[in-house]
Amino acid sequence: MALFEVTANDRRIYEEELRDFLPDKILDVHTHVWLDSLTVPKPADRQKRTVTWPSLVAKDNSVEDLAETYRLMFPGKEVSALMFTSAVHSVESARANNDYVSESSKKTGWPALYYSHPTQSPDEVERMIRRGGFVGIKSYLDLAPAYIPEAEIRIFDFFPKEQLKRMDELGAIVMLHIPRNGRLKDPVNLEQILEIKAEFPHIRLIIAHIGRAYVKEDVGNAFTDYLYKAPDLMYDFTANCCEYAITEVIKHAGPEHVMFGTDMPILRMRTHRIEENGTYINLVPPGLYGDPKQDRHLREVSPEEAGKITFFCYEELLAFKRACITLGCGKQEVSDMMYGNAKRLIEGAKRSIYGE
Repeated sequence: MALFEVTANDRRIYEEELRDFLPDKILDVHTHVWLDSLTVPKPADRQKRTVTWPSLVAKDNSVEDLAETYRLMFPGKEVSALMFTSAVHSVESARANNDYVSESSKKTGWPALYYSHPTQSPDEVERMIRRGGFVGIKSYLDLAPAYIPEAEIRIFDFFPKEQLKRMDELGAIVMLHIPRNGRLKDPVNLEQILEIKAEFPHIRLIIAHIGRAYVKEDVGNAFTDYLYKAPDLMYDFTANCCEYAITEVIKHAGPEHVMFGTDMPILRMRTHRIEENGTYINLVPPGLYGDPKQDRHLREVSPEEAGKITFFCYEELLAFKRACITLGCGKQEVSDMMYGNAKRLIEGAKRSIYGE
């Protein structure tokens, strides 16, 4: 049985809108690989600091499933990934899946990031990176100390400076999913991003999801008043369908600093994203992801409208395409954002860490 269905409408969108627009080589710079069988359940008393809907798409994502996803979604293209695990709540809970990602990286030749925990010493993080052949680290706001309210979490609560100093010394990649309700426009986030670049200039810092700017209101004055001061920042537009945000990041950071990512398996989701009252709503087929009341970002549509809904991944790429048309990006710039920029960033980290 197929991993998931590709409908006639999906094939039409790919063939008519995306195949010729996309380069032959694609590098997905932001994707999750983990096995449910290796995942330690989250303690019942641990507070939830994340939205629910991403967990409804798949219980895990083996590297074989990831490769099959690319085959089904991108026929005729050569797709590779920068991988890291998911479902982390402690050092021990991450160990088996970090090892699995390392093994998957060696098997496929695809690069990977180590999923770090803020309680780990710099020496331990470096040891794990070198042991697993990783090119940097990823962490998440959910790993900040439990006593900190979600809205008050800061970057250094889950990426402590001692770890960042070591990443700077290594010239490693740091994948940063910023916290806080203000998202990209939050002044604490913006000041701390600039602080990282000022204190640790050799970190290859990626601002994931364009700083979670999923609607126009999330962008604010981030680029005009702050981020121009760190011109070497890299951004991925992972899981982002906001044409305005994608246009702004390409315009202000330059196409050489923008990269494609999918957040797989999440972008296997069937959804059409809209903006409403300053937030995003994922319109989904009825019954496909359980009760929509479980998450304020979910809303079911009629069966007739559901037939027009395609993959979240295609929605992201269509928004990216519109932004590229608006800005007049050429084929080489599109290829760089879909492949070349990520390839160069990863190769630079490999050389810096391992002398390769």
